[in-house]
Amino acid sequence: MTVPGAGRLRALFDKHGARPTKALGQNFVIDPNTINKVVSIAGVGSDDDVLELGAGAGSLTAGLAAVARSVVAIELDASLLPVLREVASAPNVTIVEGDALDIDLSSFRANKLVGNLPYNSAAHMVIKTLEDAPGVRTLTVMIQKEVGERLVAQPGTDAYSVASVLVRYFADARIATRISRNIFWPVPNVDSVLVSIVRREGDAPCDYQAFRTVVRAGFTQRRKTLRNTMALVTGDAARAEEWIAGAGLDPSVRAETVGLDGFVALARLIPRTS
Repeated sequence: MTVPGAGRLRALFDKHGARPTKALGQNFVIDPNTINKVVSIAGVGSDDDVLELGAGAGSLTAGLAAVARSVVAIELDASLLPVLREVASAPNVTIVEGDALDIDLSSFRANKLVGNLPYNSAAHMVIKTLEDAPGVRTLTVMIQKEVGERLVAQPGTDAYSVASVLVRYFADARIATRISRNIFWPVPNVDSVLVSIVRREGDAPCDYQAFRTVVRAGFTQRRKTLRNTMALVTGDAARAEEWIAGAGLDPSVRAETVGLDGFVALARLIPRTS
């Protein structure tokens, strides 16, 4: 299998009556060197079972299949499946039609996730994988630059968000490299990065549902203090202030300045509402 260049990819699309869909955030990799770089950074080898979300036209699938023990390639767009099958047909590739956000990802044997994720659902796919597929120990994803920056953001920065904190609950994340927009077809209007996410070993720091509740409440209105945003959990600001102070935090700070340990402390002491 070889990674198709732009000319061959256009020919395959014409052959099968397919078209890139902007609404689905579709931009397909046409550069073999980039595919090889992604596979290398992901550390994929012959003992790895890889899950690929948003397989698209199969360029990355082909690169993964050349080195992995197995690849499960999930693709939502039925019109792309004939192209995907032609580009990435191999005994160790299983193609699954469906929305990765609706599929039970834990049902697949996989220890690594590698993907060129659709721009409009990339962060959701990353977080869903971390939440639902504990067997996936590393995620290596091509992603829109701004989304990638949110996934790896530190407290106190403009990019720090719900996604930043939820990823940090499970894993350590970093931007591995920047990706030129010119290696995609069609060429997107945004820059991309490759994000490397490595799941941490050991027990969870606290109950995840409680953690997610306090994180989402904290970022509901970024400019408001914890005293006000956590009142969404407790029902009133006075009770929220007591809870926040008990967790060792200043009720007058904003969620965007609170790190993982702070949200864990809040989750461990989350008040019962009944």
